[in-house]
Amino acid sequence: MAYFLITLQVVVALGILNVWTLRAGRSTPFRGGNARSLREEFAAYGLPIWLMGVVGVLKVGLALALVAAIWIHGVAQPAAVGLGVLMLGAFVMHLKVKDPIRKALPSIAVLAMCAAIALL
Repeated sequence: MAYFLITLQVVVALGILNVWTLRAGRSTPFRGGNARSLREEFAAYGLPIWLMGVVGVLKVGLALALVAAIWIHGVAQPAAVGLGVLMLGAFVMHLKVKDPIRKALPSIAVLAMCAAIALL
């Protein structure tokens, strides 16, 4: 079970870090609305640009905490809960702009993995 949780932590962390660092300015099929970058995605959701900075710091910080949790075990549950809340928010934003469900699948998948990390 320990290896399974570590695998989930790494998958979630690398996925979040990929989206918020390497792909922040790139188009993906999962961006909300017609957005081609994170900045455009937040605009499509009607959110202020400063919130993108707050969410980015939280997501990257919590992703790094999941990696640290491989060695510091008490960190995994709060990091997973925090990321899960943010993923729930991402899913709600996809609903807000009436995106097809396929665009929301990554947020649902990461939410499910965070729930597993937090509960197991």
